[in-house]
Amino acid sequence: MTIFAASYSHGGGRQLPPFYLQIQMIDKQLIERVVTEALEGTDGFLVEVRVTPDNVVAVEIDSMTGVDIDTCAMITRKIEAAMDRDVEDYELEVGSAGLTSPLKVRRQYEKNIGNEVEVLTRDGHKLHGVLSGVSHDGTEFTLTVQEKVKEPGRKRPAMVEKALTLAVSDTKYVKYLINFK
Repeated sequence: MTIFAASYSHGGGRQLPPFYLQIQMIDKQLIERVVTEALEGTDGFLVEVRVTPDNVVAVEIDSMTGVDIDTCAMITRKIEAAMDRDVEDYELEVGSAGLTSPLKVRRQYEKNIGNEVEVLTRDGHKLHGVLSGVSHDGTEFTLTVQEKVKEPGRKRPAMVEKALTLAVSDTKYVKYLINFK
């Protein structure tokens, strides 16, 4: 909850005492709790809740098997039941994580193990490989990449697999790589 204070002049430059206007801010933690409880017992999970200054509430969910419109509608109803529109006016958007959206939470990494991903590191290197694991706490992941290696006694370099362990914090993004082969 935020309180704003202001003072106004009343004719002749006389200063009136400050008054306080109380504005109720949307409770992001309440929305997170409602969504998490709504998804209990399913393979769905919360990815992110964003609340903009102009009260647009965007809820992003994902699932190991995909998100359908019925799930989005059910979550919308639960959030609307938990919030009072007479107190706070807001716009609500509930949707699934996009196919090309960056991975944001550990369960998205788990969902994509075995899939090809694109990684952009903080220092600007772009890597392509197969996501082969994620740490229990979700702070690191393993990427298996193909690398050319010149082996002794061979004329040409051979492609070998190399496992790289990267910290999520060292990446700008990790995205599912769509291949149309």
